[in-house]
Amino acid sequence: MQKHLLTLLLSVFYLSITQAQKPKTPSSSYIYESIQKLNVLGSVLYVAAHPDDENTRLIAYMANQVKARTAYLSLTRGDGGQNLIGPEIRELLGVIRTQELLAARRVDGGEQLFTRANDFGYSKHPDETLEIWNKDQVLSDVVLAIRQFKPDVIINRFDHRRAGQTHGHHTTSALLSMEAFNLTNNATAYPEQLKQTSLWQPKRLFYNTSWWRYGSKEAFDKIDKTNMLSFDIGTYYPLKGMSNNELAALASSQHLCQGFGRLAQRGTQEEFIEFLKGAPLNGSDNIFAGIDTSWNRVKGGKAVGDILNTIENNFNFKNPSTHVAQLVKAYQLLQKIEDQHWKTIKTKELKAIIEMCAGLYLEASAETNWATQNETINLNIEALNRSHVPIILQSINNTSNLNIAKNITLKNNVKYNFKEVIKVASNTQPTTPYWLNEKGSLGMYQVNDANLIGKPETPRIFNIDFNVLINHTPFTFTKPIIQRFSKPDKGELYRPFEIIPEVSAKITEKVIILNTNKQRDITVVVKAGKDNLEGHVEICHPKNWNIFPKTQKVSITHKGEEQTLVFTVIPPKEQSEGLISPIVHVGDNSYSKELVSIDYEHIPFQTVLLPSESKIVRLDIKKRGKNIAYIQGAGDVVPESLEQIGYHVRIIKPDEITAETLNNFDAVVVGIRAYNTIEELNFKQQQLFNFVAQGGNMIVQYNTSHRLKVEKLAPYNLSLSRDRVTNENAEVHFLNPDHEVLNFPNKITKTDFNGWTQERGLYFPNSWGKEFTPILSMHDKGETAKHGSLLVAKHGKGHYIYTGLSFFREFPAGVSGAYKLFANMLSIGKDNINQNQKLND
Repeated sequence: MQKHLLTLLLSVFYLSITQAQKPKTPSSSYIYESIQKLNVLGSVLYVAAHPDDENTRLIAYMANQVKARTAYLSLTRGDGGQNLIGPEIRELLGVIRTQELLAARRVDGGEQLFTRANDFGYSKHPDETLEIWNKDQVLSDVVLAIRQFKPDVIINRFDHRRAGQTHGHHTTSALLSMEAFNLTNNATAYPEQLKQTSLWQPKRLFYNTSWWRYGSKEAFDKIDKTNMLSFDIGTYYPLKGMSNNELAALASSQHLCQGFGRLAQRGTQEEFIEFLKGAPLNGSDNIFAGIDTSWNRVKGGKAVGDILNTIENNFNFKNPSTHVAQLVKAYQLLQKIEDQHWKTIKTKELKAIIEMCAGLYLEASAETNWATQNETINLNIEALNRSHVPIILQSINNTSNLNIAKNITLKNNVKYNFKEVIKVASNTQPTTPYWLNEKGSLGMYQVNDANLIGKPETPRIFNIDFNVLINHTPFTFTKPIIQRFSKPDKGELYRPFEIIPEVSAKITEKVIILNTNKQRDITVVVKAGKDNLEGHVEICHPKNWNIFPKTQKVSITHKGEEQTLVFTVIPPKEQSEGLISPIVHVGDNSYSKELVSIDYEHIPFQTVLLPSESKIVRLDIKKRGKNIAYIQGAGDVVPESLEQIGYHVRIIKPDEITAETLNNFDAVVVGIRAYNTIEELNFKQQQLFNFVAQGGNMIVQYNTSHRLKVEKLAPYNLSLSRDRVTNENAEVHFLNPDHEVLNFPNKITKTDFNGWTQERGLYFPNSWGKEFTPILSMHDKGETAKHGSLLVAKHGKGHYIYTGLSFFREFPAGVSGAYKLFANMLSIGKDNINQNQKLND
């Protein structure tokens, strides 16, 4: 029911939940609200650290009740988190979360901005955060965002006074916002920015506080609030048919990869902001006190405002096109205004309203969503005037090779279609998120083009300009080229038009573990970006490894088709690791990137180019047991990783968890956050515990204490906490060095914890029954030792193991020590493989 409601409400807001955002088909109510917003010249910038940090309730309130231009500045793209909907992590997760933020802003009416900061994972203190981020660069980006957006008011999501009490990224976002507030009007601060923007001084800075800042609602009720403003963010919008909180819930629910789908809320609700710095409020409850947010704010604006306010007060809901003549007159006056900032913003808004009032539909659809350099693309161009307003289509053009005069009067409700052709220039760069073009650092993305810094996504370069006359006034409406198509089971769909290389290649496995010195076949998939592709492939590899054959020919007839090649990897006898990557040679050009597609229904289709490389590891791993049942949780590649070292892994669903099924396995592994996401497991726990009691091993990977779906995590007492060790290089001590899990069948030493990535682990238990044996001790700087990262308990004839170690991150990174330790966990108690193995090979 909730899903159906979400779909219905998104439809009301003219949004798409298919592969790309559909063109708007706005109602009169939407147009009227756009005119209301057009008549407000005030702006608010909300600042925090990650996707999902933003308070969508307050953003929606500022954008829809106050009608202010509102944006969310997220310092990072959320690359360091987990993904509840698929296998993408790190850079690809950042791409998904970027698009989810944009989807949220399309719902709540805000805009989206970023810095170059990379979400490297959880941080416990801003000092640690700024050791990894380049403070000067991130601060520069915050200053740039303020100078470009020019907010009257800034609202911080987090408290700059709470260093060490919350996520270091959170506090850092507030600290940098506070510092930037004093720099944005200083010409000596980042003067190079003044080539593309101008100085600006925000009026006020606030902190979006709440009862949770003070520990309880009772404590919050008792504090002095004379320095705070409050808003009833539960206000109802009759034109939308929903309340502000319902709207905010829809926006928040766009963060699907973080599991943020939530129920809508209704009714009165107070939201508080605390004044931090800037012009005093002097008792006013208006965040814009002392700021004229009417058209009188700009010189020459009164004449524009007189027209637009008259339209707002006398809006014709039955026929908005009756306002076009006056809107055009306001547009002409607006072009004479000297204030370039508001002129640019309001010109864009006013043009969109004129287009909507006239019922003007303009579209350029390509026959494909992918093209390569030098390729010729057929376009279907559609123009439709659904009003009686006189409109002449003078010409259509783009920035490359299309410039065609039309001089056609667009008659009411008569569709005009044109078949045109464009050619992709030979120097056109492939479409990919701009922040991934260059190799960055752990804490920062490398962006060489200063004009791209802060933008949410790579600007589309393939657009069509529709040059029209409306009431004898010239307008240019620019539309991105898209692909419009349909599927029998989906209906009408849209995808963005993107440029790809003429060829891309990938090795199907990102980590290749060779547990012996036997040679092994690997698979390379080559994808053609054009017809009649001819070339050859070689594999770049470490010197002490060998690949056979040296090269293989590629011949692909049709664009979009793939050819699979098999190479043989011959490992060295000794342990070794390195990177291998396919290189495709086509004529004089060489290609070494992988084309990654991200295709989820709630965000537009994404195309990402990444270096095509896989980690290859020659490793001696001993193991006992063979057959593993895997219960998937929030999504990881642990099953594939275990198969790499010779286990037979079968993914089982909750309804398959029976004594008969489990009898086929040596061990059961529970995926990350399975107990947070799968309610059915609450009714299967006893069967799993029985499996352990009868001689099986059960390994449970990390869960959060929040939103647990099971009443009992383990056969013995076990309580989760928020304890975590974020320093991936934190020293590891062995609490029980003689324990079997550290010695059999592989000897684990401290060197096995070298090379870990992002963190040691997270959400460790902090109390447990006497039946458990803690194995490891570790801690971050300045903290007490944490003993709950790996707990082992004998239960009947088998073993139950709970671990918060981040195997789900270490396996994809090819960390050899993580594989050895996990093999020991699976092997525990199975010193006689023939006796304990349930199935023969």
